[in-house]
Amino acid sequence: MSGWLIPDWPAPAGVKACVTTRAGGVSLAPFDSLNLGDHVEDSPEAVSENRRRLTDAFNIQPAWLRQVHGVVVVEADPGQIAEADGSWTGTPGIACIAMTADCLPALFCNRDGTRVAAAHAGWRGLAAGVLEATIKSLGVAPAEILVWLGPAIGPHAFEVGPEVREVFMRQLPETARAFVPSLNPGKFMADIYQLARLRLAAHGITAVYGGGFCTVTDPRFYSYRRSPRTGRFASLIWLER
Repeated sequence: MSGWLIPDWPAPAGVKACVTTRAGGVSLAPFDSLNLGDHVEDSPEAVSENRRRLTDAFNIQPAWLRQVHGVVVVEADPGQIAEADGSWTGTPGIACIAMTADCLPALFCNRDGTRVAAAHAGWRGLAAGVLEATIKSLGVAPAEILVWLGPAIGPHAFEVGPEVREVFMRQLPETARAFVPSLNPGKFMADIYQLARLRLAAHGITAVYGGGFCTVTDPRFYSYRRSPRTGRFASLIWLER
């Protein structure tokens, strides 16, 4: 689909991935136009049509999740909507999906191109260990894993309180570098991409790509912080049939 993003990373040839944008759907404002979230008060018929377009574009079986900012990672199953924030699969044609609108989507694969995974990581899920749980689901050594970080809130838009900084620093002191003082006294600007990279590196994963987006300032993407009544875009990964 024109306008969608194809990740630029050295994944094996059989690993396919894409990030949708707001373009190409039927939803009306403020969800215009390719809203894929069925929990944001958009028309159910519009969401269904948007999801159909995504499915048809790649001839995939999408495994949608009911995301709850947790750490549960399940095997992707197109036949049910699991309550989880990550999924994995080794079955060609089944797509693991993370839906976001400022949270961090992370796509994973192994170097052999036999297993893929996707994770939804807001700061709560990131701090709780959703990336680590996704790593575990792949069942391979960290050196065999590649990760691509999709569009999320950028470091100049993500203001947090000191309690968020403390949560991360208690677990991994070096994450202090991912926070800089805000112009608002007592607040910090957080770099969710750097937080993710540091946590991945702490588990032996350094083949990390992507980052550098900002959903708040880039109008191609939905952003909850920019407009609380908005849609969701998807970052998806699958094995070619």
